[in-house]
Amino acid sequence: MKIFQSISEFQSNKKTVVTLGTFDGVHLGHQKIIEKLIQHTDSGDLESVVLTFFPHPRMVLQEQSEIRLLNTIEERTLLLAKTGLDSLIIHPFDKAFSRLSAEEFVQEILVDRLNIGKIVIGHDHRFGRNRTADINDLIAFGEQYDFEVEQISAQEIDAVSISSTKIRTALEQGNISLANDYLGYRYFLTGTVVKGKQLGRTIGFPTANIEIGANYKLIPKKGIYVVASTIDGKNVYGMMSIGTNPTVTDDNKLSIEVYYLDFEGDLYGKNLEVSFLAYIRDEQKFEDLNTLKLQIEADRDWSNNFINSNLKL
Repeated sequence: MKIFQSISEFQSNKKTVVTLGTFDGVHLGHQKIIEKLIQHTDSGDLESVVLTFFPHPRMVLQEQSEIRLLNTIEERTLLLAKTGLDSLIIHPFDKAFSRLSAEEFVQEILVDRLNIGKIVIGHDHRFGRNRTADINDLIAFGEQYDFEVEQISAQEIDAVSISSTKIRTALEQGNISLANDYLGYRYFLTGTVVKGKQLGRTIGFPTANIEIGANYKLIPKKGIYVVASTIDGKNVYGMMSIGTNPTVTDDNKLSIEVYYLDFEGDLYGKNLEVSFLAYIRDEQKFEDLNTLKLQIEADRDWSNNFINSNLKL
């Protein structure tokens, strides 16, 4: 997959078949739309293109927005690369872009820049300044500028919308299995291992403290999870704690820590991808460190039982 960081960078000798959107999560609903897009390239006459935007339009147009996304832009790019797309354009979204009229968008972006032959789009898609144009306007533009418009059915669009909402809700409730079912893959975080307070070492459970660089990334509900990472080419299971460590501190600062079950080594500075497998329990405040240690031992037993029962043949 070729990646372009703006529409102006895009080049192709072929006509294109295009779809556009934020594609946050790149979940099963999104994957079906992209499959439909790619099917149009079977003849070899068209190149499949996804046009997406960053920052998310709501971050730009609603400055007080506290939107949390399922993917960072880097994660979204990796997931889209797995679909078999020919090209991905990540266009910087700003207020100037949002002010393009519908015809300016069609002529200057779709026709002149993307050399469009076909667009695959939802029946409810609105575009242009203040989102004033709709699918009927797009069909008229298609006739004027000689490109086809294929509508994605209301049922498919509803499925995409419902999936995104359900995934966010499930993660906020700690329902990892439901979120993963809708995504079609395991929800994951990516971040860098940084030095923490190293309190885990004092009770025999040294943890890797994960720093998430993107403040817009949706972090699941506080609690303890079974997780997995690939470290030095090996699949490694662990337990993740998302919370404020109320037993040992009262600063209310959220931390994300992973204790890997069968791994020894220096992880400081490494960039890790951590996938969620199961939710174990809520975060709790214990009366002392010994009680906390006993609970972590019980969590470890639960995790090993889960891994041995569900993941190892």
